[in-house]
Amino acid sequence: MANIKSSKKRVLTNEKRRAKNASFKSELRSAVKSFYTMAEKKDVEGAKSAFTTAVKKIDKAVNRGVYHKNKAARQKSALQQKMNELSA
Repeated sequence: MANIKSSKKRVLTNEKRRAKNASFKSELRSAVKSFYTMAEKKDVEGAKSAFTTAVKKIDKAVNRGVYHKNKAARQKSALQQKMNELSA
């Protein structure tokens, strides 16, 4: 364990951030999974709403520093391709 006061504080804040990031990543994965299940069922309207939710969460993850922008772009591209397949 750290001895310096600022180090102790950083340990605590890092733990809080780790927990928040883990929670947010879980929400994000659930949103993406929700989209894929809607797409699997061929539910176009449900997939559209799940798509917008997933994309918003991905963008928010980039802004928060949880995801790298290239990872987000790759994920959004895959979601968009699936959405295009559904609507075609």
